[in-house]
Amino acid sequence: MWQLAVHYLWWILALLLIAGELLLPGYFLLWIGLAAAAMGVLLWAVPTLGMLAQAIIFGLLAFAFCVAYARWLRPKLERRTPGSERLNRRAEQMIGQRYELVEAIVNGRGKARVGDGQWLVNGPDLPLGATVEVVAVDGSTLQVRAVA
Repeated sequence: MWQLAVHYLWWILALLLIAGELLLPGYFLLWIGLAAAAMGVLLWAVPTLGMLAQAIIFGLLAFAFCVAYARWLRPKLERRTPGSERLNRRAEQMIGQRYELVEAIVNGRGKARVGDGQWLVNGPDLPLGATVEVVAVDGSTLQVRAVA
């Protein structure tokens, strides 16, 4: 009877390890939990494995899952998508965009409407209502040029 239920113990251990991953995120417990689940499947298919064999196979599976994550999956997860380097830098995302001046640029300084707000702009002197294009960002000030 005990041999028939051992695979359930491995599945329970897998659930506990994966739940532990939710509490202590870092991808480490997840892979050990998946190794425990794989061990449960293996014992379901071959229920005659002894405890020592189970421990050795589990250790090998856990090592293999962790190495597979580190060598194959982790580099794919860390690969950046185009534009993600500016994701949290809103001003840099405005480069190339066109806006209307809500305050004329006088002596190189003015304001442009961006969405429902206003941003400081530096550029050539232009009248109120002129359209400008953002060419660079200096802190929270947009560097602009006139649009013909």
